Amino acid sequence: MVPVPQIWRTKSQFCLHFDQKFLGMGNWFTCCVQRREKVAGVPKSGILTFANSVGTSDYAYYSGATEHASHPLPVPGKNSTRKKRTGIVPSPRSESEILSSPYLRALLLSELAKATNNFHRDCLLGEGGFGYVYKGWLCEETLTASRPGSGLGVAVKKLKPRGLQGHKEWLSEVNYLGQLRHPNLVKLIGFCLEGENRLLVYEFMPRGSLENHLFRKSASVLPWATRIKVAIGAARGLSFLHDAEPQVIYRDFKASNILLDPDFNAKLSDFGLAKSGPTGDHSHVSTQVMGTQGYTAPEYLTTGKLTAKCDVYSFGVVLLELLTGRRVMDKKKTRAEQNLIEWATPYLHDKKKLFRIMDTKLEGQYPRKAATIAATLALHCVNPEARGRPDMSFVLSVLEQLPSKYTSGRPFGDRRKVSKSRHKSESSLPGSVRTKHASCVSEGTKSPRERS
Repeated sequence: MVPVPQIWRTKSQFCLHFDQKFLGMGNWFTCCVQRREKVAGVPKSGILTFANSVGTSDYAYYSGATEHASHPLPVPGKNSTRKKRTGIVPSPRSESEILSSPYLRALLLSELAKATNNFHRDCLLGEGGFGYVYKGWLCEETLTASRPGSGLGVAVKKLKPRGLQGHKEWLSEVNYLGQLRHPNLVKLIGFCLEGENRLLVYEFMPRGSLENHLFRKSASVLPWATRIKVAIGAARGLSFLHDAEPQVIYRDFKASNILLDPDFNAKLSDFGLAKSGPTGDHSHVSTQVMGTQGYTAPEYLTTGKLTAKCDVYSFGVVLLELLTGRRVMDKKKTRAEQNLIEWATPYLHDKKKLFRIMDTKLEGQYPRKAATIAATLALHCVNPEARGRPDMSFVLSVLEQLPSKYTSGRPFGDRRKVSKSRHKSESSLPGSVRTKHASCVSEGTKSPRERS
């Protein structure tokens, strides 16, 4: 077993402790940090390499969430599906260059009007500050209007005339989605620019937005496995953008911008606020503060300095929404519960109290251990300090490493199933760690009454 390194600094009461545990699902670590801001030269995240009798071992570590707290996260594996620097976005480009993308088609307003029955309300899918989205049908080969129900189903976004800012956001979306292609980014098929009319044509996403599935009263309940699937898909999309060259900062990550295909694969949409990330020696991009209340990182709100860590914060908010089934801001709740992050944070520190904030619509059908990992990850992502948040590559690795046996829930408090699971877990582990693991499984599967 690899020796456990410890660093003690009594004078400033600093303790950084790594505890390796073998839980049958990879290497885990626990990181406790106290008064870290007074210890110079201690990084917030990265890889530590320690020598042992066999060779060397790499330990991922992440510090800086909250003081006096211990939060385990899995070590990202070396076989991660993430590919680095796969997107290429030449910058800057003129408007004519943007509109001449080989991946996009310039479409006629008259054809889009026919495809949507002259933008009839019966074809309306949704509306927002940007404008209206209609369901339409186009011929797959010619991209001309076709009869309803035949050809290619598309979503046609018709922007409201908002002057220069509206045009800039429309052009930004054409710029990024006209070049970037990824399974977790919504596909932009074409655009229309005629006079004051600005339209965008996307692939149709039949299951709509994550927001509707989480918060609409008439929507069916999203099971645990589906929620994790959506989180992984969204994380892949963000990680792809952050690894593009130059980097792309999404800046408007929220539940309403995550669209779902028939199999609940998540795709990011609406790139109107996207920005190219810092280049060279620059650490951030200074820009006008834009975004959605509750999802916007605090340092960006106060300084206007934009980094990829702003997207990580927004991702943490959405992950909390997936866990709790609550909106990030809800004025219908009592004052203490209106802000999701402020309300949930105290419970995220204690796995014994985590069940109190989990979505009641799940009816306990979620695995304790996986829920704890996801909650811990969300806590790190919404760290008030940008330097205390992990990269999206780390976030994606953690989510992807949730073992398959943990991605579907079991009835809360089912003692027969708990006993069988505990016996199976113990029998698959070395004797030296069997007792320790058994206690973890037992603790993680107790009912609320048993815990108290």
